[in-house]
Amino acid sequence: MGHSTLFSGFTPIPVTYSTKATHYIYARSHSVTKKNDALPTGRTLFLVNVPPDATERDLVQLFKGAGTVEKVVFSTDNAEELGRDTEDEDEEEENADSDGGTIAPEGEKPRKRRKVSQKDIPQVKPLPTIPLRTLRKTGGSAHIVFLDTSSHDRAVNLLSKPRPWPATEEPRGLAHYLALYDSLRPPLDVVQEHADTYIEVYEYELAKERQKSQYKKGEAIVDEDGFTLVTRGGAYGQTLGGGVGVASKKFQHTGETRTRNNKKKEKKEKEGFYAFQKAERQRKEILDLKRRWEEDKAKVEQLKASRRFKPY
Repeated sequence: MGHSTLFSGFTPIPVTYSTKATHYIYARSHSVTKKNDALPTGRTLFLVNVPPDATERDLVQLFKGAGTVEKVVFSTDNAEELGRDTEDEDEEEENADSDGGTIAPEGEKPRKRRKVSQKDIPQVKPLPTIPLRTLRKTGGSAHIVFLDTSSHDRAVNLLSKPRPWPATEEPRGLAHYLALYDSLRPPLDVVQEHADTYIEVYEYELAKERQKSQYKKGEAIVDEDGFTLVTRGGAYGQTLGGGVGVASKKFQHTGETRTRNNKKKEKKEKEGFYAFQKAERQRKEILDLKRRWEEDKAKVEQLKASRRFKPY
């Protein structure tokens, strides 16, 4: 480690962004009790306080003087990706559209499928994007795996040496956020074109699914047992999804189609909903009570007058 000052086993690495800005990265040799093929002991360097906008290229350029860097693993990377090989395995995919026709059952002629060129398939026009750096958590860590042990040892001996941060044309600092702001607000005509092409692709896929439908209009729907399913269609017996149509009884006898009743129902006013309705109802009840009382009074007087025995 040389004569540099250690902080909890870490050696500070001064990294200069400019003549006035210096950032410190702390590093030490990586060592674990369990064997890890993704981060081998003796070839891995552990870094903390890595700049949030650091990329794999930046760290490779930072330690290229020590030797060849095999890979850089950030703390935010998925653990499953550590042991995964970087080489991608190409899988063979069968293209069904390359065949001139489809295999048909015995006794039926194969239907030729119309070849669709790539120009006929609509494509979604993407929104413009600006290549920006991925910002990670402040004070993050990373592992640098060297190709051999000698490169790791040279990197450990040169840890305390000041070094400049690799230059790049990508925006940094405030320029990064300004570029991100502009990329998230594209022009309206570009957004309109993106939306229109997206709708075209959706309609194309929808029409493609309809063509692949098993049942066609006018064709009988046959179940697994071989029976024809009878489905109700329109007034003339035409079905929308296929199958045998069933006409209504009115059409069979008279030939007339069913007409819809377009008469609107008269709205009924709710009783006792408004305050004036309650007041009118109470007033009407009082008047009816007085009227019945007068009728009863007249009946009583009439009964008194019809009596034969009059004591007074």
